[in-house]
Amino acid sequence: MAAIIGRKVGMTQIFAEDGRRVTVTVIEAGPCPVTQIKTPEADGYSAVQLAFGQTSPKHLSKPEIGHLQKSGAAPHKHLVEFAPDELGGDVAVGDVVTVESFSSGQRVRVTGTSKGKGYQGTIKRHNFKRGPVTHGSHNVRQPGSIGAAAYPARVMKGVRMSGHMGSDQVTQRGLQIVDRDPERNLLLVQGAVPGGVNGIVIVRPE
Repeated sequence: MAAIIGRKVGMTQIFAEDGRRVTVTVIEAGPCPVTQIKTPEADGYSAVQLAFGQTSPKHLSKPEIGHLQKSGAAPHKHLVEFAPDELGGDVAVGDVVTVESFSSGQRVRVTGTSKGKGYQGTIKRHNFKRGPVTHGSHNVRQPGSIGAAAYPARVMKGVRMSGHMGSDQVTQRGLQIVDRDPERNLLLVQGAVPGGVNGIVIVRPE
């Protein structure tokens, strides 16, 4: 059992021993030092906090720097909490989680922030069909009717309309680790994971 924070490097392809082409996502995962162990007595719940993305102290606030110094960790950009069972439950402050905690063939789920699409119409956002494009029609990409008549005289909640699309937290389940490179802190995950290049992702056991 292991969980780790990483950065999406991009996608590529490798060839399996039987000649199959396998599409993989390259994730730079860890090393992630354990910066805090939260307990029900002190914090009201149990959690293990990991840090990722070593950076210069000038990019952090003084409280963030002080919090990391307590655990003896260098300045890091990202802090994420995990359930204790996701990390095996036998970690301590100062331990470092690396890609060596994972194995080839292991099933994982990856959480990330999907690509932002900005303000989009109903055709792109909800896969609506467009209207007629001939005989003088002006209803080519319009959303169509959205309400009722005199009663209830309002638009019901939950009607699919145009609006902000993307930039949501998305979890892709059922992914499989194809290979790992401990020297370069890389995980090769079969398939696509949410987000764009350089996006922060969280890899958890399935």
